[in-house]
Amino acid sequence: MRSGFVLLPDRPSAEQLPPRIPLDDAVVVPHASGRPWIVGHWPVDAVTVAEAGPVRLAVIGHAPLSRARLTAIAGRISGPADAARALDDLRGSCHLGVSLPDWSRFQGTASGLRRLFHARVRTSAGTASLAADRADLLAAITGAGLDEEALALRAVCGLQLPYPANARSLFSGVTALAPDHALEWDADSAKEVRWWQPPAPELSFLGGVAQVREALLAATHGKSPQRGRLSSDLSGGLDSSSVCFLAAREEPEILTFRWGEAEAGNDDTLFAESAMMELRRAEHLVVPQNELPDMFAEAEKPLSREMPSPLTRATARIRRSVELLAEHGSVRHLSGHGGDELFTPMPGYLRPLLRRRPGAALRHLRAHAALRRWPLRATLADLLRPSSFAGWWAAEAAALTEPHPPLRRAALGWGLGPIRAPGWITPAGAELARTALRRTAEHASPLAAQLGTHQTLVVVRSNTSTYRLLGDLYAEHAIALDAPFLDDRVVDAVLRVRPEEHAGPWRFKPLLADAMHGIVPEPVRTRATKGEFGEDVRRGLRTHLPALLDLLGPDSRLAARGLLDPDALRIRLTGPQADNGAVQALESLVGCETWLRSLTPPPRPGAKD
Repeated sequence: MRSGFVLLPDRPSAEQLPPRIPLDDAVVVPHASGRPWIVGHWPVDAVTVAEAGPVRLAVIGHAPLSRARLTAIAGRISGPADAARALDDLRGSCHLGVSLPDWSRFQGTASGLRRLFHARVRTSAGTASLAADRADLLAAITGAGLDEEALALRAVCGLQLPYPANARSLFSGVTALAPDHALEWDADSAKEVRWWQPPAPELSFLGGVAQVREALLAATHGKSPQRGRLSSDLSGGLDSSSVCFLAAREEPEILTFRWGEAEAGNDDTLFAESAMMELRRAEHLVVPQNELPDMFAEAEKPLSREMPSPLTRATARIRRSVELLAEHGSVRHLSGHGGDELFTPMPGYLRPLLRRRPGAALRHLRAHAALRRWPLRATLADLLRPSSFAGWWAAEAAALTEPHPPLRRAALGWGLGPIRAPGWITPAGAELARTALRRTAEHASPLAAQLGTHQTLVVVRSNTSTYRLLGDLYAEHAIALDAPFLDDRVVDAVLRVRPEEHAGPWRFKPLLADAMHGIVPEPVRTRATKGEFGEDVRRGLRTHLPALLDLLGPDSRLAARGLLDPDALRIRLTGPQADNGAVQALESLVGCETWLRSLTPPPRPGAKD
């Protein structure tokens, strides 16, 4: 069942809109006036509304407080300033909203896991500004067309495309609200207001350990649903193990889940079995490889109708996993998503560190270079070279069709690495994407003053766009996908720590490992390896390559739009073994193609934003 919600202002112009919202069995939460405020379909226990006089306070997602506590907070709200403070105090992993007479506000999360989009629509009573948690809902209501430039960005750049370019709506006239902004309605107008700034990284390592531990305890508190079971990934890695053991403190009969391994050298099994022995009251669901769909199986089935998925290799496998969790009664599932992004900092922290503490920066640089085989002199030269945010985007746009630089180079720019178009993209498609990248250079701004903090937020927000789509798969089976690491309280706690305190290569995720002391079993907590699933991908690609080439052949939607050269794609993928970069680019291409095919009827071409 499709889930999502639409937000309407407390105005006569919005009263006619609910019948136009394409959600089955939609629930309506009214303003105090009786006009519709929130119209949506969501999993069980996903919405909490508190009322106090004319004030309505709404939490969509896991409420950080009980309804009684929320009602007490609503009773203390007398105006917009009170409302803004109340929402800030309720931050976690949820959408938050408040409605007062003639004024309302809604916001998502700073991580970008909970997003909002907004648009304007005409009714017989006037023009209304409305918002939703899904861009495609607004497109269906407003009749918005496809933004060809935004599509080209996705097809050309794929996983290489960092935030904010990858957060752009694919529908003309539908605007993506930045995660650190809220949407406020005042009478007939709506405006974006900034509500969050990244905290200054001033904490020591020990101070950070204490705050991260406290934030994770809060983010995993009260997760047991009122009806149904709580489940959690337990792969044997530090991320999923931390989430699972935190939740098991309150729900010892938790259902754990993991895939069997295909790699002979993958030691996940050893650590997972060690963890499972400590959870004596839990039920453990382990799915062998021979019971899982291949990687790249069922590639023609889109992950979501909201936007293309850049991760299509495992869609069939994840879909089967969700079916099994539903069969075992799960209604809320915890994942370790966000652990890599937060606790394995990007190397951009070296640039400001070199200015402040050159000796420490050089020690870090030598260690990174030895472990990751970076060329030491070239990396130092990159660190000393001046770099601006707009300049980085402009340079990437100019170099879009150039050969990919050597792989063994540190990502010291304002993105996640160089952005390059695959050889199967047409010149017209590359030029369309280049134009969009240049526009990003003109209008975007850094997410934080310090490059290290900016890079962490870039990787978090770039990946949460994909995690949101995974949530759609779970919602189809009435399961809420929960990622405690991406709770705003956890993100804030990590960002407060000086990155050089936990970003060195000497230990694996030391900030998380020390925060989990006494919670996660020692063999898992001190693990220094990470599972490898490359053989799964290689085998799946060999098996399903003919179907993929047929999907992306001359009759494909991407070829018809002039973005894809099917012959060049076939030559590249049937030649020598494709490297990981080519496989990732192929995944993004498949995501764009299947998404286009899912749009029925196909949207009309729309004007560029």
